[in-house]
Amino acid sequence: MNDYVSMIIAAGATLTVTALLGFVLIPWLHKLKFGQIILDIGPSWHKYKQGTPTMGGIMFIVGTLLTVTVVFLVDFLRKGKLLTGGLGPQASTELIGKIVSGLLMATLFGLVGFLDDYTKVVKKRNKGLSIGQKTVMQLLISAGYLISLYLSMGRNPSTLVPFLGEVHLGWFFWIFGACVLYTATNAVNFTDGLDGLCSSVTVTAGIALAVIAVLRGLFGVGVIAAAMVGGCVGFLCWNHYPAKVIMGDTGSMFLGGLLVAIAFALDCPLILLLVGLIYVIEGLSDVIQIGYFKITGGKRVFKMAPIHHHFEMSGWKETKIVAVFSLVNCLGAAAGILVVLLGLKMNLNY
Repeated sequence: MNDYVSMIIAAGATLTVTALLGFVLIPWLHKLKFGQIILDIGPSWHKYKQGTPTMGGIMFIVGTLLTVTVVFLVDFLRKGKLLTGGLGPQASTELIGKIVSGLLMATLFGLVGFLDDYTKVVKKRNKGLSIGQKTVMQLLISAGYLISLYLSMGRNPSTLVPFLGEVHLGWFFWIFGACVLYTATNAVNFTDGLDGLCSSVTVTAGIALAVIAVLRGLFGVGVIAAAMVGGCVGFLCWNHYPAKVIMGDTGSMFLGGLLVAIAFALDCPLILLLVGLIYVIEGLSDVIQIGYFKITGGKRVFKMAPIHHHFEMSGWKETKIVAVFSLVNCLGAAAGILVVLLGLKMNLNY
């Protein structure tokens, strides 16, 4: 199977499966009364979303994992090289390890999100799992993923740094990796606050990662990125304003984990700073708000954080925020692609 065709099939199939699952999952969630709970601390005009089915991320999780598995299986049976990237034995083994462990890690993050959503809607605890509970589970999953990277990459791991090329970080790589995993997954989670916002932003980030995978000849990674894009587009069929279903932490934490897995498989987790620019802005806005509030004894930088709520309270409509944020992330994604292109031209071991 042609590598480009595999990516197109992965995107199209995941889109189709995800969109079709909506016809089954949404009525089922309604029947179970798995509706979104709107906290009193949130914008008052979000009250109309009370009861909107949550855990919709199950749709694109199933679609993504099913499609990627089928595409890789067919390619393997046809003796293709999607998983190995046409690399040497040692490099291909490392890539396979990153892909398999990355998919597992993202799924486990999605499971943590599911437990959080389940606690909210079934156990009737508005805030779901405690911060401590989620943090412990996230760190355990991150540790397991990093151990898998250690087993596949060895004791002298490296990462690609824009304009510097391949850099060996030694033991610091593992601390760096844990920070990327924790901050990125939570930043993506912060972005899931408006109808279609997280899905739309992730589409732009996923397209950029797919292009970067092609530029580096890592079509197996490109298949996963393309599937993620297709899943988000399929989900948008149901999640665009006004949303008929919400992805919940189930979906946002899966997407966060998958984005990180793709970035590590590309050997360049730092690229998330550009291709996931909105995630960075959303996460920083929350940190700034909390830090400033504590330092000043109650003052705020933003009207509400994460920052998309600030714009809401400033009078912006949800659709405008989604459009502008997606455009901003497109600019970051384009910058990320440009950085990789320049790296390739400069022969920086990209």
